[in-house]
Parts: sequence; C-alpha cells; structure tokens
Amino acid sequence: MTLLMADLDNTLIDRDAAFRTGAVEFLLGHDLPEEDIDWIMQVDASGYAPRTVVAQAIVERYGNGLEAERIIDFLRRGAREHARVTADTVAALARAREAGHRLVIVTNGVVAQQTGKIEFSGLHELVDGWVVSEGVGSRKPEAGIFEAAAAVVGGTLEGAWMIGDRDDADILGAHRLGINSVWLHLDRAWSQPDYAPTHIADTVADAIDHAAGLRD
Repeated sequence: MTLLMADLDNTLIDRDAAFRTGAVEFLLGHDLPEEDIDWIMQVDASGYAPRTVVAQAIVERYGNGLEAERIIDFLRRGAREHARVTADTVAALARAREAGHRLVIVTNGVVAQQTGKIEFSGLHELVDGWVVSEGVGSRKPEAGIFEAAAAVVGGTLEGAWMIGDRDDADILGAHRLGINSVWLHLDRAWSQPDYAPTHIADTVADAIDHAAGLRD
C-alpha cells in the first residue's frame, strides 16, 4: 500500500470557483453590484484571509445594515455547498484506489467547513479518509498533520506522496519529511530556491496518476 495524500482547496476541488459562486449569490441576494465579485475575490485571497476580515471589508464597503456574522455564515455556506469535483479527478481517484493505493485528504481549516466541502462534493465516497488541521491540532507544513493522515489508514509515511497547490504548506511539509510530492502549478512558476517538488503537474488528475505510478 502506498499512501497518497492530497490537499483539498484548489487541488481536489476548485475552492475559488465554489467561493465565487457563493459570493455572487450573496451580492445578488442583497441587491449589490454583481461586478464587485472581483473585488471580493481579491479580499478573500483564495481563502487565506480570515473570514472576519472579509466580512468587515464587505460591511465597510456597503453598510446597508449588513451584519458581519451573517456575512461570515453566508460566505462559508456558499463555498461549502458549491464545492465540486471534476469527472477527471473522480476517475483518477478511482484508478489510484483500484491500483491498491490509500487516499487521504490533508487540509488546513475548520473541521465543519472542510468536512462540509468533502461531503457536498462527494469526495467522502472517493477517498479512504481525511484530516483537518483544527481536528488534529497540527497544520501543514507541520509533521503532525501528515502523521495523522497516515494513522487514518493504519499506515506510515514511508513511500508516501503529497499532492497540493501550496508551496509553503503542501510541498514544504513533504520536503521536511523527506517524502515525495507533486505540485499543482495552476499556471504559476516555481519560486522557492531552497526546496522543490518531486514532480510538477498541470492538473490534479495528472498529479494523482503520477503519484500512483500510472503515468511517467
């Protein structure tokens, strides 16, 4: 058995697309300009901006009696409920499992939010398990979250692979542990001089196939 670990947001699912859909619904539902979606996406910073910061920016921009807590709830719900997995990714996950590999999602974030994305997207039926940083008390690139992922399937990190889009979390974590990694480049150039992924992939399906030994 080889353990294949994969990031969730903007790796297995297009988190930004899901958030964008939810944010557009928010704007339209509050009679706000739909064209402001690009501004919200910039403030959101692919989910790395705290929800309180995003909500406060919206309140300051629009006012209109908007409440920060309701905004936070809506944005979280929208990103969660619109999470989707592409057919190519579904097929690649199936191929990897058929080849005897164990698949575990390794994601930073809040348990309720990240688990919701996994369930709404259907990923809970396509992988062998998942770990969320809040739930295990360790965040990528820390070793603890990767060790927790191995424990989910009763395995070890020996020979394991990590797949993800974040150089400072997914790939750095793998580098520190001395395990293989695949970086999903998303039209970016690798810029870290001190470490590098084992492989760079165009799509998550390609990344899974490579880690599973199904593609050169």
